[in-house]
Amino acid sequence: MLNCIVVDDDEMSRKVVVHFIEKAKFLQLSKEFDNAIDAAQYLDEEHVDLVFLDVQMPKMSGMEFIQALEKDVEIILITSERKYAVEAFEKKVTDYLVKPINYLRFIQASEKAQANVESKRAAAVQRKEFYVRADSKIHRIPYDKILYVEALADYIIIQTENRKNIVHFTMKGIVDRLPDDEFVRIHRSYIINLDKIESLEDNSLVIGDKYIPIGASYKEALLNRLNFL
Repeated sequence: MLNCIVVDDDEMSRKVVVHFIEKAKFLQLSKEFDNAIDAAQYLDEEHVDLVFLDVQMPKMSGMEFIQALEKDVEIILITSERKYAVEAFEKKVTDYLVKPINYLRFIQASEKAQANVESKRAAAVQRKEFYVRADSKIHRIPYDKILYVEALADYIIIQTENRKNIVHFTMKGIVDRLPDDEFVRIHRSYIINLDKIESLEDNSLVIGDKYIPIGASYKEALLNRLNFL
């Protein structure tokens, strides 16, 4: 399942794309936006696999959105103009659809995005680890040893079973490095390893002796990932 957002200042165009997403069993609509600025902020906080993006929008165009993008997400451009195609593919967008779009062409583009995401997920699973520079050394950190990741100004704390690693990195950057079948963001400042959860209490969960807050906007997504009896 791919988490998607739709970014288009034209309401009718958004409705068409939202309808197509709802028909496709492998797509899940996370949110829709009428401007790229709000969409960019949402991407900083939430996990998104695929963005359906208009090109011509006020304040921030689709091309400016792509230029500012730091996350590794699939982009399908949807526009009424063919003239942006060359620039779009130079920016390595997944596909380029010209309005009015039809469902078959929409599905073809979306399946291309799905294949790309699955390839990246498989690569992440195969790696099983990464290396970080901390305390003047390079440390190997297996994914299955990570308890949680915590934001700390311009740094992150990667807490493992036996050490705290303080690394100059961003939360949105580490989200893309961790396999999303094992890790989930539960707060603006926390990513947790699902296998390390010991209990949940109201709006927090416990990992080891650490009580970690669950942000209101993240709670539903977290609960959907848990295997309740």
